[in-house]
Amino acid sequence: MSTKELTTWGIHGGKTGDADKLFLKGYIGIGWKDMKDLSNIKPPTREAFKKEVAKCYPGSNSHSVGNNAGQLFRFVHEIKVGDIIIYPSKKDRKVHIGEITGAYEYNNKLEPGYPNIRPVKWLCSYPRTHFTQGALYEIGSLLSLFQVKTYTDEFLAAVQGEKPTVISEKDDTVNLVAEEIEQTTYDFILKRLSQELKGHPLTHLVAHLLEAMGYRTRISKEGPDGGIDIIAHKDELGFEPPVIKVQVKSTDGSVGDPVVSSLYGKVDNGEYGLLVTLGAFTSQAKNFAKNKSNLRLIDGSELVELILNHYEQLDSRYKGLIPLKRVYIPELIEDLE
Repeated sequence: MSTKELTTWGIHGGKTGDADKLFLKGYIGIGWKDMKDLSNIKPPTREAFKKEVAKCYPGSNSHSVGNNAGQLFRFVHEIKVGDIIIYPSKKDRKVHIGEITGAYEYNNKLEPGYPNIRPVKWLCSYPRTHFTQGALYEIGSLLSLFQVKTYTDEFLAAVQGEKPTVISEKDDTVNLVAEEIEQTTYDFILKRLSQELKGHPLTHLVAHLLEAMGYRTRISKEGPDGGIDIIAHKDELGFEPPVIKVQVKSTDGSVGDPVVSSLYGKVDNGEYGLLVTLGAFTSQAKNFAKNKSNLRLIDGSELVELILNHYEQLDSRYKGLIPLKRVYIPELIEDLE
């Protein structure tokens, strides 16, 4: 098998591996059954596919339409006979590697949920433990069909029966994977907060978090509030210290020194000031707060940490807004040298 001008693709068989039987019969397939025969889309361009996806799935946002159309177009027009396909099966927990042997076909008889198919010759299969963590992460893409680029050589070597280099404690792959998963989670949470809780609704989330930490809160009415959005305290009546005056900014940008110093000017003796933002703070704002023992700044990243630390205590409305699943990821390995 020549690897010259070879493209390596990855494919998934549905969330639960429901296409597994079809795949291991000698085909790969993708869903979108409502699209019917994809070879009828003319002209054979990405833009034409976008129009058909938008027509077939009204209500989809532009990002979703673009993603779906791109996968469909690639399956029909970009995958070539001789290309390599990688299928990580959820049924047998093996990674199957094959070669595309034919052109696109529409066949809703073999597996009705996956009528868009291409024939494939499976060359080999290995347990997932055969591959490095980075290779497994690359074929764990969220897309149904995707191009494999970074670890192509490792998968091609597996076809030749070669074992990849075993990960040692000095291998950075585990660290990179863990960091990327963590960063993806942070980005997801911040994006959801920015899209769904602009303005006063974010104040309610911050108050809810403070309550999860054991504080009682009073939220100011929406509108002019003198810079104070929440009053937090430990006792029922709010007479006993500490009393915390909280200002919440739902901006994605940077909060500067004027906003921070303005809040601090409203903090009396024996009180504390807390400024929470989805974005970041300028260096001037940080310098202003650095030596103030009763002033605390929480940026977007720290807010996400608080959400993760108290996620189980959140109300169902916020869990629905930020749906997260508990998983274990490799622990970051410190380089001792």
